[in-house]
Amino acid sequence: MKTEALFCQDAYLRSCEARIICVDGDGLLLDRTVFYPQGGGQAGDSGWLTLDDGTRLRIADTRKGKSSGSGPGDALHVPDVGQASLQAKLAEGQLVYAEIDWERRYQHMRLHTAAHLLCAVLPFPVDGCSITADYARLDFVTSDPLSRDSIDVALADLVARRTVVSIDTMSNEALEVNPDLVRTMSVKPPVGTRQVRLVRIEGVDVQPCGGTHVANTSEVGTVRVAKMEKKTARTRRVVLVLE
Repeated sequence: MKTEALFCQDAYLRSCEARIICVDGDGLLLDRTVFYPQGGGQAGDSGWLTLDDGTRLRIADTRKGKSSGSGPGDALHVPDVGQASLQAKLAEGQLVYAEIDWERRYQHMRLHTAAHLLCAVLPFPVDGCSITADYARLDFVTSDPLSRDSIDVALADLVARRTVVSIDTMSNEALEVNPDLVRTMSVKPPVGTRQVRLVRIEGVDVQPCGGTHVANTSEVGTVRVAKMEKKTARTRRVVLVLE
């Protein structure tokens, strides 16, 4: 049984009621979840599961398909260390209340959208990325010199446009004939059975992405380049932070 990924439908959904469908030493699977599993460069969500008796189990991380009972697209909820006694209370079929660490998730959403804006500012292939609650890091394949001040100004302009960020889809076949939409060289597009999930910032950027994003560029707020370095002769690293 595959986990219903509620975060794909609504990134602002903070909690849900769910039923445990598998639990083992690696973690537990739910029939539905608001927890985003690590992937596409974005860190997995953390948060809590609350049982009927009020017991709260801290979830330290969410990953994809690492449990004996999970498939490749399932969200495996990994309890924090030292909670073996609480985890022992869990059983298949049990109802739980799942709640993400919203402040941390919202940071992911803001920085992930900022990373897409950066891709619009720097139109080069991306050979590595990391989206955390503290920073967004992208490695661009280019030997061109980059200007930190110019990037900051361009990002501020895109944020100030208050552009809608929306989720769209495209068929696998359509993506194959539009390969330029794929900016990342190290991360495969989120291809489903028939459709590819797209994140569209109208008039600014559109690319395959399975991550969580804000609904409007204005929500990114003040973002700046914290670090920029030459990683190799052909790669430039740019690190963004929020203020």
